[in-house]
Amino acid sequence: MKKILLAAFFVGTFTLSYAQSDYYNDYRKSVTDINWQSVVADLVLSKTQANQLYSLNDRYHDYNSWNKAYVNNPNRWKDDRYAEIERILGRDKYQKFKTKYYKGQNPTAVYNRNKNNDKRYKHMDKKSQDYRQDDRPDNGRGHKH
Repeated sequence: MKKILLAAFFVGTFTLSYAQSDYYNDYRKSVTDINWQSVVADLVLSKTQANQLYSLNDRYHDYNSWNKAYVNNPNRWKDDRYAEIERILGRDKYQKFKTKYYKGQNPTAVYNRNKNNDKRYKHMDKKSQDYRQDDRPDNGRGHKH
């Protein structure tokens, strides 16, 4: 019995850490996929704004520091990060930032969509569509022909 409980504990811990590491990887991409020096130049940011952006990008330099902040709700990093970027840039410059780097969309929605479009689960969507198509109710019109 102890072995089963121990195995379940390790599997649960591994699964949670794996899922959270996916969130952390998204967080890191949000920092590294954008050339922040270009953002500073394009939006004509002050030295204070630039320093605040760089500081924000350096806030969680590794998984452990990020995990301490988001262990209970790893999905929250998106709201926190982009609200802070909006605060630093101001509303008008934040809109320009979103337009250039996120095609005018809310960055949080972009990351949620990317998470929902995870390639690892694409095959499941197709199977569920096939199943629904074959198992449709006849809507009270008698039996299927």
